Amino acid sequence: MKNNAQFWMVCGTLLGGLAVACGAFAAHGLDGHFRQKYAGQMFDRKIATPEGPRVVEQIPLDRKFLADFDTGARYQMYHALALVALGLAASPSNRRWTNAAGICLLLGIAGFSGGLYVYTLANLRWVGMIIVPLGGTLSILGWILFACAVARRQGDSA
Repeated sequence: MKNNAQFWMVCGTLLGGLAVACGAFAAHGLDGHFRQKYAGQMFDRKIATPEGPRVVEQIPLDRKFLADFDTGARYQMYHALALVALGLAASPSNRRWTNAAGICLLLGIAGFSGGLYVYTLANLRWVGMIIVPLGGTLSILGWILFACAVARRQGDSA
């Protein structure tokens, strides 16, 4: 790669294309697969009460997982676009902030979106409870660091 800006824009555009592919896969291939794989299984949506957790809604697992997979694709696209914007905002004076933001956004995509893909396709609850929230936290940190990179750029004369 020629420079920092180009690297983040290439990452963003490639991950954006992959997000479209994942969304198309969800829309055209997963519905029937999930319906067959998780037939008759339910997901209990719970809330915490003083007496302990209480089920407030039951959702067919195939519908929940399809929605979760779609959420992964949607958030991957949001963060892919953020990487493109990060590349556009990159300058010599904010290189460290840009790199830190980009790394967090990439890890956030891998953890949050990738975690949702694995969780739904393999029904690995621990991925949904550990990896996905960690990826979400890294994404939030990436956005905060992106803001710092933009603020740091304000001092550029160009």
